[in-house]
Amino acid sequence: MEKNEGLLVRRIREGVVIDHIPAGRALYVLKLLGITGREGYRIALVMNVESRKLGKKDIVKIEGRFLKPEEYNKIALIAPTATVNIVKDYHVVKKDKVVLPEVIEGIIVCPNPTCISRKPGEPIASKFKRLSDKPLRLQCMYCGAIVEEEDILKSIVEGSL
Repeated sequence: MEKNEGLLVRRIREGVVIDHIPAGRALYVLKLLGITGREGYRIALVMNVESRKLGKKDIVKIEGRFLKPEEYNKIALIAPTATVNIVKDYHVVKKDKVVLPEVIEGIIVCPNPTCISRKPGEPIASKFKRLSDKPLRLQCMYCGAIVEEEDILKSIVEGSL
Protein backbone atom coordinates (compact mmCIF):
# COMPACT_ATOMS: atom_id res chain seq x y z
CA MET A 1 0.00 0.00 0.00
CA GLU A 2 1.42 3.38 -0.96
CA LYS A 3 1.93 6.03 1.66
CA ASN A 4 -0.90 8.32 0.44
CA GLU A 5 -3.43 5.56 -0.07
CA GLY A 6 -6.33 5.43 2.36
CA LEU A 7 -9.06 2.94 2.97
CA LEU A 8 -11.72 3.18 0.31
CA VAL A 9 -14.63 2.28 2.57
CA ARG A 10 -17.59 4.59 2.61
CA ARG A 11 -18.63 6.28 5.84
CA ILE A 12 -21.85 5.08 7.40
CA ARG A 13 -24.74 7.36 8.32
CA GLU A 14 -26.00 5.41 11.31
CA GLY A 15 -24.81 2.21 12.90
CA VAL A 16 -21.75 0.68 14.48
CA VAL A 17 -18.08 0.45 13.59
CA ILE A 18 -16.11 -2.23 15.40
CA ASP A 19 -12.43 -1.34 15.11
CA HIS A 20 -9.15 -2.80 16.41
CA ILE A 21 -10.29 -6.39 15.94
CA PRO A 22 -7.26 -8.70 15.93
CA ALA A 23 -6.37 -9.58 12.33
CA GLY A 24 -8.37 -12.49 10.95
CA ARG A 25 -11.20 -12.37 13.48
CA ALA A 26 -13.76 -10.09 11.80
CA LEU A 27 -15.70 -13.05 10.42
CA TYR A 28 -15.94 -14.48 13.95
CA VAL A 29 -17.38 -11.15 15.12
CA LEU A 30 -20.07 -11.26 12.42
CA LYS A 31 -20.91 -14.86 13.31
CA LEU A 32 -21.15 -14.03 17.03
CA LEU A 33 -23.54 -11.20 16.22
CA GLY A 34 -25.67 -13.56 14.14
CA ILE A 35 -25.05 -11.58 10.96
CA THR A 36 -25.16 -13.69 7.82
CA GLY A 37 -25.52 -10.95 5.21
CA ARG A 38 -29.17 -11.76 4.52
CA GLU A 39 -30.53 -9.33 7.13
CA GLY A 40 -30.35 -6.36 4.77
CA TYR A 41 -27.69 -4.38 6.66
CA ARG A 42 -25.01 -2.68 4.62
CA ILE A 43 -21.78 -4.21 5.92
CA ALA A 44 -18.18 -3.27 5.23
CA LEU A 45 -15.52 -5.74 6.26
CA VAL A 46 -11.85 -4.80 6.12
CA MET A 47 -9.28 -7.40 7.08
CA ASN A 48 -5.55 -7.35 7.71
CA VAL A 49 -5.01 -3.60 7.42
CA GLU A 50 -2.09 -1.83 9.04
CA SER A 51 -2.48 -0.75 12.65
CA ARG A 52 -0.07 1.16 14.88
CA LYS A 53 -1.40 -0.67 17.98
CA LEU A 54 -1.79 -4.20 16.65
CA GLY A 55 0.45 -4.39 13.59
CA LYS A 56 -2.55 -5.62 11.58
CA LYS A 57 -6.25 -5.39 12.40
CA ASP A 58 -9.76 -5.98 11.05
CA ILE A 59 -12.66 -3.51 10.97
CA VAL A 60 -16.40 -4.20 10.68
CA LYS A 61 -18.92 -1.48 9.78
CA ILE A 62 -22.62 -2.27 10.06
CA GLU A 63 -25.05 0.36 8.86
CA GLY A 64 -28.50 0.35 10.45
CA ARG A 65 -27.65 -1.83 13.45
CA PHE A 66 -26.47 -1.15 16.98
CA LEU A 67 -25.11 -3.57 19.58
CA LYS A 68 -26.99 -4.87 22.58
CA PRO A 69 -25.09 -4.67 25.90
CA GLU A 70 -24.56 -8.45 26.05
CA GLU A 71 -23.00 -8.39 22.57
CA TYR A 72 -20.09 -6.31 23.90
CA ASN A 73 -19.13 -9.26 26.15
CA LYS A 74 -19.33 -11.69 23.24
CA ILE A 75 -17.03 -9.51 21.16
CA ALA A 76 -14.61 -9.18 24.09
CA LEU A 77 -14.24 -12.98 24.13
CA ILE A 78 -12.68 -13.06 20.67
CA ALA A 79 -11.54 -9.47 20.14
CA PRO A 80 -10.41 -8.07 23.51
CA THR A 81 -8.67 -5.10 21.83
CA ALA A 82 -11.81 -4.01 19.95
CA THR A 83 -13.41 -0.60 20.18
CA VAL A 84 -17.06 -0.01 19.35
CA ASN A 85 -17.97 3.30 17.71
CA ILE A 86 -21.62 4.36 17.59
CA VAL A 87 -22.30 6.48 14.52
CA LYS A 88 -25.27 8.81 14.07
CA ASP A 89 -25.64 11.25 11.18
CA TYR A 90 -22.13 10.32 9.95
CA HIS A 91 -20.47 11.28 13.26
CA VAL A 92 -19.10 9.09 16.04
CA VAL A 93 -21.25 9.94 19.07
CA LYS A 94 -19.86 7.30 21.41
CA LYS A 95 -16.72 5.20 21.55
CA ASP A 96 -16.32 2.25 23.92
CA LYS A 97 -13.59 -0.29 24.43
CA VAL A 98 -14.90 -3.80 24.99
CA VAL A 99 -14.10 -5.25 28.40
CA LEU A 100 -14.38 -8.90 29.25
CA PRO A 101 -16.00 -9.24 32.67
CA GLU A 102 -14.48 -11.38 35.43
CA VAL A 103 -17.47 -13.74 35.18
CA ILE A 104 -18.87 -14.77 31.79
CA GLU A 105 -22.37 -16.14 32.08
CA GLY A 106 -24.56 -17.79 29.47
CA ILE A 107 -22.34 -17.00 26.48
CA ILE A 108 -20.28 -20.13 25.92
CA VAL A 109 -21.04 -23.78 26.54
CA CYS A 110 -18.94 -25.80 28.96
CA PRO A 111 -16.91 -28.40 27.03
CA ASN A 112 -17.45 -30.99 29.78
CA PRO A 113 -20.42 -33.12 28.64
CA THR A 114 -21.20 -34.09 32.27
CA CYS A 115 -21.25 -30.49 33.57
CA ILE A 116 -24.49 -29.59 35.36
CA SER A 117 -24.83 -26.53 33.09
CA ARG A 118 -25.32 -28.87 30.10
CA LYS A 119 -28.03 -31.07 31.63
CA PRO A 120 -31.40 -30.71 29.88
CA GLY A 121 -33.98 -29.15 32.16
CA GLU A 122 -31.46 -27.58 34.56
CA PRO A 123 -32.41 -23.95 35.20
CA ILE A 124 -28.81 -22.69 35.25
CA ALA A 125 -26.70 -21.05 32.57
CA SER A 126 -23.04 -21.79 32.04
CA LYS A 127 -20.77 -19.61 34.15
CA PHE A 128 -17.04 -19.12 33.75
CA LYS A 129 -14.47 -17.11 35.65
CA ARG A 130 -11.62 -15.48 33.79
CA LEU A 131 -8.27 -16.99 34.75
CA SER A 132 -6.04 -15.00 32.37
CA ASP A 133 -6.30 -12.53 29.51
CA LYS A 134 -3.22 -13.38 27.44
CA PRO A 135 -3.75 -16.11 26.55
CA LEU A 136 -7.44 -16.09 27.35
CA ARG A 137 -8.29 -18.91 29.76
CA LEU A 138 -11.65 -19.44 31.44
CA GLN A 139 -12.73 -21.94 34.09
CA CYS A 140 -16.23 -23.35 34.49
CA MET A 141 -17.55 -22.37 37.91
CA TYR A 142 -19.58 -25.60 38.17
CA CYS A 143 -17.20 -28.37 37.12
CA GLY A 144 -13.80 -26.68 36.88
CA ALA A 145 -13.24 -27.38 33.17
CA ILE A 146 -10.72 -25.04 31.52
CA VAL A 147 -11.54 -23.32 28.23
CA GLU A 148 -8.72 -21.89 26.11
CA GLU A 149 -9.01 -19.11 23.51
CA GLU A 150 -8.67 -21.58 20.63
CA ASP A 151 -11.57 -23.64 22.07
CA ILE A 152 -13.75 -20.52 22.06
CA LEU A 153 -12.88 -19.73 18.41
CA LYS A 154 -13.51 -23.36 17.43
CA SER A 155 -16.92 -23.35 19.14
CA ILE A 156 -17.88 -20.20 17.22
CA VAL A 157 -17.02 -21.85 13.91
CA GLU A 158 -18.95 -25.00 14.86
CA GLY A 159 -21.88 -22.97 16.13
CA SER A 160 -21.78 -24.48 19.61
CA LEU A 161 -21.01 -21.29 21.48
